[in-house]
Amino acid sequence: MRVHHLNTGTMCPRGGRLVSGSGGLFARARLVCHCLLIESDDGLVLVDTGIGTGDIAVPARLGARWVRQAAPLLDASETALQQVRALGFSPDDVRHILLTHLDRDHAGGIGDFPKAKVHVHRAEHAMAVEGSPAPPRGRYVAGQWRHRPDWQFYGGDGEDWFGFRGVRAAVDRSGDILIIPLPGHTRGHCGVAVRRGDEWLLHAGDAYFFHGQLDPRPRMPLLLGLFQRKGDQDRAMRIANQERLRRLKCDHGDRVTIVNSHDPVAYETCRCGDRAAALIPA
Repeated sequence: MRVHHLNTGTMCPRGGRLVSGSGGLFARARLVCHCLLIESDDGLVLVDTGIGTGDIAVPARLGARWVRQAAPLLDASETALQQVRALGFSPDDVRHILLTHLDRDHAGGIGDFPKAKVHVHRAEHAMAVEGSPAPPRGRYVAGQWRHRPDWQFYGGDGEDWFGFRGVRAAVDRSGDILIIPLPGHTRGHCGVAVRRGDEWLLHAGDAYFFHGQLDPRPRMPLLLGLFQRKGDQDRAMRIANQERLRRLKCDHGDRVTIVNSHDPVAYETCRCGDRAAALIPA
């Protein structure tokens, strides 16, 4: 199962090393929207969509405050739509979109793939789309799903996977793509695990923001840590799930590679691996 790593939205907030861990204090930091494009037996599968063409056409829908603080480049060539085309596929080849959650920098591109089934945790949909319970003011951008996607829900009981509970198979029953509940950042936040031979790639979404958070002695840039805490809907649960991810890396790092949504270090490492693999003859 081939996996492509896509950056579907570069963000350049102020703060330098206080945000990204390197650079000057007054420099612009660099964050990414790290998405996965999976070539599966049931067509293409996107894990998150980043910033979409509708966001770029009308940046105001993202919210003036968020645009000012996150400072996204809003580059059309970075959209999942354009990158899917650049890889030689049609947008209609994207059959499934698996969302870690519905924040604006994760769900902005779902409207670019109107024929795809959009999979989301039921608790996430209930808050973001149905307003039950009411979400924090300004948290979600309803315009990103105004086209009425073909929602597919998961949640409830499931299996265990490396100590994580409530895990469900996604797309089909093969068990090669799994939904891993990781609530805390939002009520219905999840990760997505992809089996590649005897190894796994776990996209943990916004369960953590910085690669150093999974170190035995966790470290985190100051401003990025404050931003993460501000975004928590259940801080205790987010911290607990980060600890589970830390143990997973420590105990099974030889079998499970963990990435998140916004860390450029993890993204560049994966992208370089992608390029190296493409040079190996089939």
